[in-house]
Amino acid sequence: MNGRELKVAVVAGEVSGDLLAADLMHYLRAEHGGTIELVGVGGDALEAQGLRSFFDYSELSIMGITQVLKRLPQLLRRIRQTADRIVEARPDLLVIVDSPDFTHRVAKHVRAKLPGLPIVNYVCPSVWAWKEYRAKAMLGYVDHVLAVLPFEPQEMVRLGGPKTTFIGHRLTADPNVKRVREQRQILAENQVTGHGSGPCVLLLPGSRSTEIKGLMPILKDTADLIRSRNPSATFLLPTVSRQHALVESLLAGWSVKPTVTRTPQEKWDAFAKADMALAASGTVTLELALCGVPTVSMYKTDLLMQLFLSRIKVWSAALPNLIADKPVIPEHLNDLLRPGYFARWAEVLSRDTPQLRAMQSGFDEVWAKLATDTPPGLAGARVVLDLLAKQNKLPV
Repeated sequence: MNGRELKVAVVAGEVSGDLLAADLMHYLRAEHGGTIELVGVGGDALEAQGLRSFFDYSELSIMGITQVLKRLPQLLRRIRQTADRIVEARPDLLVIVDSPDFTHRVAKHVRAKLPGLPIVNYVCPSVWAWKEYRAKAMLGYVDHVLAVLPFEPQEMVRLGGPKTTFIGHRLTADPNVKRVREQRQILAENQVTGHGSGPCVLLLPGSRSTEIKGLMPILKDTADLIRSRNPSATFLLPTVSRQHALVESLLAGWSVKPTVTRTPQEKWDAFAKADMALAASGTVTLELALCGVPTVSMYKTDLLMQLFLSRIKVWSAALPNLIADKPVIPEHLNDLLRPGYFARWAEVLSRDTPQLRAMQSGFDEVWAKLATDTPPGLAGARVVLDLLAKQNKLPV
């Protein structure tokens, strides 16, 4: 397809959304055939596609009701500023990616001022988990949803939400995921483990400051216990550059020191080497499952969020479990974040056990349900261009 410059507004609120948006923009540029100008909010991946972010999007990487309330004035100001600048730019399309507390509010403001602007939501919000009324409310400001989980189109039909298309998950096409998966399969076939006499354990406390601060004390006690039970145990802690200083400061009092890394390549190398992972609940648990890394999920909510737990309808918070529609990885929350649990899971999942074999079988099911013949970014780009064509919004 050929045409004049297509101006796309894109708003992504955290690392995973930034990567998804950049992948979509890469394929959109290829399928459109013309040039694409990007405006909006994003991180390194989108900036590599040509975006100059309105502001540092790490401001939006907060979680928990307490943190949101504390920074509410700043968030509201950023929502207005982002919406106003998008309206001023007069784009041909708005793509909002994940982080619904921010991106959906921006979309509402933009729709009010530019009612004819097509708006695509990449990553369906978890309306199937709680606040189901949000699905129908989205009809007022979203024209199409690009879903990354296979059950979401059916759920959106059930809840009366916007048209939704499952396009697959970017991670199944990620060359790093494929490489690590293949490496681990070769090692498993040859019965090679990543350690000598003790397990090699990945510690993944999350990418947000609040997550890291909440889980690092638990991981410290767990590492101490694992080492006491397995003196040869080793630990790897991949982090990201913007959280490296925080992680190092929190490690100051640790007697068992993990190897800390900060680059993406080192992260994937750690995934290939480790026997198992103790990981904050989130996208990383899906990365680990697709790579074939035995995983235990953990999460600590703030006090206000605990009051709302009874309103959550979904049976699991772990993406691999939801995709497979059965328990694949164990998950522990709040009062059940006990080092004794995690130390024993590390031992069970670091050798050939029924629990390990069952988990590996579940990982295969997750891969089969997520993988698609067409790369997700390409499938999403085609949906976007089809929407623009149907609404006569394609530039000529």
